[in-house]
Amino acid sequence: MDAGVGSPGLVSRHEKASAGLRARRREGVGALPETTPSFHAQFVDLFDAQFRRLFRYLDRLSGEPDLAADLAQEAFVKLYRRGSLPDAPEAWLISVAMNLFRNAKSTRSRRRRLLTVDRSQSVLSDPPSSPEQAAAADDLRRQVRSALDRMPERERRMLLLRAGGYSYRDIATALDMNEGSVGVLLARARQAFREIYEYASDEYASDEYASDAP
Repeated sequence: MDAGVGSPGLVSRHEKASAGLRARRREGVGALPETTPSFHAQFVDLFDAQFRRLFRYLDRLSGEPDLAADLAQEAFVKLYRRGSLPDAPEAWLISVAMNLFRNAKSTRSRRRRLLTVDRSQSVLSDPPSSPEQAAAADDLRRQVRSALDRMPERERRMLLLRAGGYSYRDIATALDMNEGSVGVLLARARQAFREIYEYASDEYASDEYASDAP
């Protein structure tokens, strides 16, 4: 698999995944079941529209771009093997991908990398233009990662899904929640994140000051 999460790597990964799914369909031989052309067309449209968003959510959840790409592709393979679209395909993909992620965590010991809440906007951007900017971005990722890691799992996933552009309905379906309560719970999660982030930032600043002291 191609290394990196920048624009060329992600585009290449997306194209390879799409080409691979099409090839597996042509091969038949038990890899994927025969399906109607209408489903195939719907699937391709869904893949092109949702693969990157699902990848970004998994990347931010796991901190591992390669793992995120593998899980996103596997979720789409499972959908294709299903042979029909569920009522809420985006939420279905999230649920399947989260189960795959839990399985991966339980069977392999993985080092989690730093991430930021706004990574969905920066994942395709150019790298920082100076060492100072790179250091500042590194500090931000460290602080945000620290704050997210201190939050309950459901609240953390709600924030990451919403930051990835998923609707209240998708979030409710994926996390098995009442759609009417998503807004209130998101507001509470955001407030909790702000409080934890401010505390983590103060704690990080204190550690930095102590490490710089003579």
